[in-house]
Amino acid sequence: MRKMLTENQGHLVASNKEYAKHFTSGHLPIPPAKKYLVVTCMDARIPPMAAYGIELGDAHVIRNAGGNARDAYRSILISQHMLGTTEILLIKHTQCGMLTFTNEQGRKIVNGHQGHEVCGPDFDFQPFSDLEASVREDVKWLKECGGVVKGGMVSGWVYQCEDGMVKQIC
Repeated sequence: MRKMLTENQGHLVASNKEYAKHFTSGHLPIPPAKKYLVVTCMDARIPPMAAYGIELGDAHVIRNAGGNARDAYRSILISQHMLGTTEILLIKHTQCGMLTFTNEQGRKIVNGHQGHEVCGPDFDFQPFSDLEASVREDVKWLKECGGVVKGGMVSGWVYQCEDGMVKQIC
């Protein structure tokens, strides 16, 4: 017996069928051709491939809430040490949701939605109140954490949701 698909699942299946009809990239190797990775936010308004000029097979794109380096660390280690990337572009963005709440507020919202405590008093959503300072802190952390490949480059950027431009911070 087949399960009924939700609207989003149906869209996925239909869109994928169209995509697969014209798919010609099955030959691309696993390691990214241009040996870099991007850590950026999961915000639905950011199209990393188009906005950052990434072609299929060029780079790894790691997305999470706030473009957070610590959340991305496991993937960064795999990308660099197992798949050969040597450069990290960390790109946060203006109008980020991570600028809109504190840890205390986040815990209250999640726990309230669930009706019981799922986020204890020490749970850290890693919000930030200063966008550019957060970029600098994440880049500094990556450079000092010891896991980035020797000789690897790390730079920090802000994508401006207002005009689609990127600005280098560090």
